[in-house]
Amino acid sequence: MTESFHRSGEYENPYEGQQQAPVNPEWPPPPAYAPAHAPHPKKRGRGPLALIAAVAIVAAAIGGGTAYGIQELTGNDTVASSSTSTNVVPSSQKGTVAGVAKAVSPSIVEISADSSAGSSTGSGVIITSGGEIVTNNHVVAGASQIKATTSDGKSYTAKVVGTDSKKDLALIKLENASGLKAATLGDSAGLQVGDQVVAIGSPEGLSGTVTSGIISSLDRDVTVPTEEGQGQSQSQDQGQQQWGQGQGQGDQWPFEFGGRQFNGDTGSSTTTYKALQTDASLNPGNSGGALIDMNGNIIGINSAMYSPTSQASSSSDAGSVGLGFAIPINTVKADLAKLRAGSTG
Repeated sequence: MTESFHRSGEYENPYEGQQQAPVNPEWPPPPAYAPAHAPHPKKRGRGPLALIAAVAIVAAAIGGGTAYGIQELTGNDTVASSSTSTNVVPSSQKGTVAGVAKAVSPSIVEISADSSAGSSTGSGVIITSGGEIVTNNHVVAGASQIKATTSDGKSYTAKVVGTDSKKDLALIKLENASGLKAATLGDSAGLQVGDQVVAIGSPEGLSGTVTSGIISSLDRDVTVPTEEGQGQSQSQDQGQQQWGQGQGQGDQWPFEFGGRQFNGDTGSSTTTYKALQTDASLNPGNSGGALIDMNGNIIGINSAMYSPTSQASSSSDAGSVGLGFAIPINTVKADLAKLRAGSTG
């Protein structure tokens, strides 16, 4: 038996006009015609659902329009931030160092800072497509000229927007920059000891260097100097004037931990902050670079590392050099408005 429908949607009975016996003789025959005002329960049931669906579509359209409007109003100063772990890395490479490196490297820059005292090299993290970059204060403190080079080799002149020496943070802005790939700032509050991390920076001027490790500890009290050049001595390294520990080691930043001072004397004017400790390899030039979770979110700004020298080291000091420290990204996010306002503290 086949069935067919008229274009009007009415059911066509193929046996129309033929005499058919009722299934049960006791049942009354169906009415000869449908009542003039017969209810249509199915249409009533679809009505509210259709209305809800329409409202949902409108809400989605408004939501999308609102997001677009916010982006247009804020222009290139929109910071990609997440209170949860956002998957920046493609699913096919999720959880791999290679995947993190490929996804985040375009958001890391090498910073060269020149001052009357000499020159130094550090790293920075792009946080807006218009060229806002977070780095360490000690990377750009006192600089008369700052240049930043992106992963594709483009070089920009940069200006300091704001600094916070008490947290060793600085915000700089690239001139005439647009369309840059901004990093996603994650949530450092949810980190646990043992979490895998990736560090990207420019150690010893080797831009785009990727290392990996784990979170070794949380909430370490790290003390660093707040004054420009504090505890650092001038030295010559292959004809280029740099600042280091007196051994020509480059941009080594003195810090204090557990009552001991590393990489030089921190001096009398210092500040202490809670840091993430990592065994990911960090070297001079990693300062200001990114510490990243395996989803590609920035969870810290690398700021201090233990870097022993042959003269300073002894058998009692020997051991694995896996002592690096990073400023938690939640500290950075909480300080961002102050930096954007032009703080010079």
